[in-house]
Amino acid sequence: MPNDALPPAPSLHAGEPVEASSRERYRGLIWLVSAAFFMQALDSTIVNTAVPAMADALGVTPLGMRSALTSYVLTLAILIPASPWLCDRFGTRKVFGAAIAVFGVGSLFCGLSQTLPQLVAARVMQGVGGAALMPVGRYVLVRSIARHEFVAVMSTVATFGLLGSVLGPLLGGALVEFTSWRLIFLLNVPVGIAGMWMNKQDMPEYRMRHANPFDLLGFLLFGAASALLLTASELVGAEHVAWARIGECTALALLIGVIYVWHSRRTAFPVADLTLLKVRSVWVALAGNLFTRLGISGMFLLLVLFLQVGCGWSALMAGMMMVPQAIGSISAKWIVNRALARLGYRRLLIGNTLIVAMLLASFATFGRDTPAWLIAVMVFFYGGFGGLQYTAMNTLVYHDLDIKHASMASSMASTAQYLSMSFGIALATLLMESLLQGHAHSDYVAAFRWTVLILAVVTASASRVFSRLRIDRPTRGQLPA
Repeated sequence: MPNDALPPAPSLHAGEPVEASSRERYRGLIWLVSAAFFMQALDSTIVNTAVPAMADALGVTPLGMRSALTSYVLTLAILIPASPWLCDRFGTRKVFGAAIAVFGVGSLFCGLSQTLPQLVAARVMQGVGGAALMPVGRYVLVRSIARHEFVAVMSTVATFGLLGSVLGPLLGGALVEFTSWRLIFLLNVPVGIAGMWMNKQDMPEYRMRHANPFDLLGFLLFGAASALLLTASELVGAEHVAWARIGECTALALLIGVIYVWHSRRTAFPVADLTLLKVRSVWVALAGNLFTRLGISGMFLLLVLFLQVGCGWSALMAGMMMVPQAIGSISAKWIVNRALARLGYRRLLIGNTLIVAMLLASFATFGRDTPAWLIAVMVFFYGGFGGLQYTAMNTLVYHDLDIKHASMASSMASTAQYLSMSFGIALATLLMESLLQGHAHSDYVAAFRWTVLILAVVTASASRVFSRLRIDRPTRGQLPA
């Protein structure tokens, strides 16, 4: 056995399966990671519909609940870069189990909170646990699943995450209406207990015998820059905030980011290894993900508000309109493996990005008199091509990497995903507010139409990024030894 690691997993570049199907051998692991993704996605969306009830119970205004919503995402984005070192130092089984436990305890405290500061502190604890769930889960799958089966497995895992995102608003509304908002969080406790048992049974142990030193300074710099950027994006959507304050946060974040780049080039083991960007498929995946999510991340919020505020739908009916999106996305994920095998990443992502942009632009035809069935059909196709887009982008980042870089790539991909999602929601909110300009709700439909048209253009620009992938064969980036 080597001195620096536990028994090796199948090589990421192996052209042939090492033995029987890895999907069969790691079935329990796939279920465990899928359950973790479902729980995290559910928790990220279930709170939105419960904000008014939570605000009333805690004695604050709904707008004052913003800190409870943003604290979770901030914690995720800041702590995710630490997950590779934690895995190398303590092992994937211990880190993943601890993440589930901390997430469950944080959920318990959320359900028992009596004041807003208590809820914010509990949401931060949830974020501490949630920060390791997604990147560690992806990393273990990369280490365990044979390359020729990886896209299909990631499609399965992503489907459970999507189900959590879609069921969240519906379940949140139902719990608030028929029981209590506290059950939104307390339901995570038994799920967490079951997850810890599954982790003990099915999670493989990958770690380094001699972990690299942790880049504390780089972690603080990266975390500060991420937090400031996320804060700036949240301030854009807030009321009565001076643009100078937003500019100060953005400028300071960029300055700290430049300092981090300078620091990472002089550090042997940086918290985010920017040398991975020398691999074409990595930087294309991260940049393409950013531009794509800038255009489409705010659509869930915009569509629900459009149906409620602009068209007068009930909250429950508006939430149900997300179901066709989930069905479409789930349906598309079962064909993504064959689509990639036939078209390759370059042709698939260029063409699919333009299709998503056109579908997004078609939402500008929606109005108060648009039949519900027509909206459902268009949302179904949007969900289908959107699901294809997400899966292709999320797997592209690993396509040309050696297995030793999988943990770092997973961390960087997860951090970029949360940052770009936040920026996308902020951009959509900013566009809507700018177009409304304080007018009555009667102008909401027109503002929605112009907003989706602008976001469609932003989304289409991502196709230019994906065109940088090579045409004939995958790019094999040369990384420093």
